[in-house]
Amino acid sequence: MVQQKLKGTGVALVTPFLSNGKIDFKGLGKLIDYCIAGGVEYLVSLGTTGESPVLTKEEKEQVLDFTISHTYSRVPIVAGFGGNDTAEVIREIKKFHFKGITAILSVSPAYNKPTQAGIIAHYKAIAKASPVPVILYNVPGRTGSNMTAETTIELSKVKNIIGIKEASGNFAQCMQIVKGTSKDFLKISGDDNITLPLIALGFDGVISVSGQGFPKQFSQMVRESLAGNFEAARRLHYPLVDVTDMLFAEGNPGGIKHVLELKGICKANLRLPLVPISSTLKSKIKSEVAKIK
Repeated sequence: MVQQKLKGTGVALVTPFLSNGKIDFKGLGKLIDYCIAGGVEYLVSLGTTGESPVLTKEEKEQVLDFTISHTYSRVPIVAGFGGNDTAEVIREIKKFHFKGITAILSVSPAYNKPTQAGIIAHYKAIAKASPVPVILYNVPGRTGSNMTAETTIELSKVKNIIGIKEASGNFAQCMQIVKGTSKDFLKISGDDNITLPLIALGFDGVISVSGQGFPKQFSQMVRESLAGNFEAARRLHYPLVDVTDMLFAEGNPGGIKHVLELKGICKANLRLPLVPISSTLKSKIKSEVAKIK
């Protein structure tokens, strides 16, 4: 069952860039190896953390193809295919080969703010078009609209939709999703710092940003939580809380890219309209990273 492969820690990979703005495939390879060696269960490519809005279609294909070939089937790969134009998302899906891709992660439409009925129709069309299973992605802070628990529950009954990355931060909504969906429907945290309590409520893991900076510690915390060993999980969770907050203080992925630069994995280069984090925040992150063993 695909769902079993996607329990635990998935990491939303950054897209490393060279100083000239081109994709740093060597850095991406180092990042993939670092995450897998750290024990993460799967990789997520071309999410928002990967700066997908500023990648060309050709670059997206190159990043995915490289990620697939470099991973060598060591862990599953989830690919980001989403947008606010349903027809265009479907065109992109139909153009890709999907060899080596376990599932797609598709964000709820942003900006044009469809009704819940529109969101349901959007996802049903994507699920029908996709040759691999679909994971919903609710992130109201970015899309400008919330996908309600009722909508998620309705979509959980659709063939080929296997889970949701829920990043509303709304515990009441998260509990309704757990209560109203089947055990096989994946409930995935989209907020790093509340992953532990969400697992306690019945979630199955996380798609994490900070997990790629601290894969060993973060993925072990998730495993301990899933096993019900919450005392052990808390010992791993709390040392990461402050630095995780800092990673998002000036937007994502500027913070996590600085961590990866500190670790010698890739440079912290970003593409406009994103700019590097401030020197003050860099210093704070550096200090926190030094504390994490």
